[in-house]
Amino acid sequence: MAEKSAGPRRGPLRLSVRTRLTALHGGFFLLAGLVLVVVTYLVVSNELPAPAQYLGDDASLKLSQVAADVESVPAEATTLPVQAVPASAERVATVVLTDYRSSTMSALVLASAVALVVTAALALLFGWFMAGRALRPLHTITSTARRLEAGKLDQRINLDGPRDELKELADTFDSMLDRLAGSFDSQKRFVANASHELRTPLAVQRTLIEVALENPEAGPVLTKLGAHLLRTNERSERLIEGLLVLARSDRGLSARAPVRLDKVVRAVVKLTAAQAKEAGVTVETRLRARTVIGDAVLLERLVLNLVSNAISYNIPDGWVSITIGATPALSVRNSGSNVDEREVAGLFEPFRRGKPDRTGAAEHSGLGLSIVRSVARAHGGDVCARANPNGGLTVEVRLPA
Repeated sequence: MAEKSAGPRRGPLRLSVRTRLTALHGGFFLLAGLVLVVVTYLVVSNELPAPAQYLGDDASLKLSQVAADVESVPAEATTLPVQAVPASAERVATVVLTDYRSSTMSALVLASAVALVVTAALALLFGWFMAGRALRPLHTITSTARRLEAGKLDQRINLDGPRDELKELADTFDSMLDRLAGSFDSQKRFVANASHELRTPLAVQRTLIEVALENPEAGPVLTKLGAHLLRTNERSERLIEGLLVLARSDRGLSARAPVRLDKVVRAVVKLTAAQAKEAGVTVETRLRARTVIGDAVLLERLVLNLVSNAISYNIPDGWVSITIGATPALSVRNSGSNVDEREVAGLFEPFRRGKPDRTGAAEHSGLGLSIVRSVARAHGGDVCARANPNGGLTVEVRLPA
């Protein structure tokens, strides 16, 4: 029998930099305070007179004075007989001086301990606030880095303050972002321009192939070759169109407007009705009114790619279920063959296709889910997928309301 799991292992306790700096500051202060207390104790201990030192060579004179002072005190004011005092004057003086020295040192130690505890607490509090103030620029850098994406490189730190190490780090980070933004913009422009330039020769090739196929003198070999070239040309056009949409969505949204997502889904379902009928797939919808802010053309392409993929990567007599809700905003489930859960994340990478044994898989260029993820992120959302237990996929798109 397999052993039961003891639950998720907890890693070592992680302390924040602010906590470590505060503890380090308080520890050094406490150590310095202890050293100061020890030095003060030794100095005061050496300066206080010891009984043997106080009662030195002139002890007899001092004791005579003590005895005279004691004799001048009335008998009823003391508990000792006056005649017994001179004999024990030296012992009495020694006890008095010892008690005085002991009480003085005890008071010094107690006062020093109380002062050390209070000042150590104040040092920890002061160190906590000072560490937070010193680390505030690092929090700004971290929050800026978290907001950055490939299509949103317009964030900058612009840290104000003296020219110190943190200011230099923030300026270096801003310079790196400038270089990355320029590189991404150049790459996106190249993809968009190259895709646009390739559409014209492909359109010309398609026209020439169609004209050649309509020639009555074309033999069966030429007709078969022309049909194959026409399918290849159409696939290349779909690839170029997908690259254009991907480049446009990666650049972000230039304009935003309210879009009824449920109306977009209804239009796409009507558009793909012929495809679903040809593939023998039943499309079911559960729609509710849902408005999102974004680009209507890109959102329509997102829904079209999801529905078209759900129909194509399916099985005969399969089904597709489309749901609009609050969270997620859009969910597309379909039947199909079993999908390895480890391969699901890779389906969102460009030019990654599903298994070839699915219906219509060869007609896709492998950019469908990549475009879906790019469009969702351009609208401030995201997309995820998971394999269904009985085959097929469930793709969920989360969009802000």
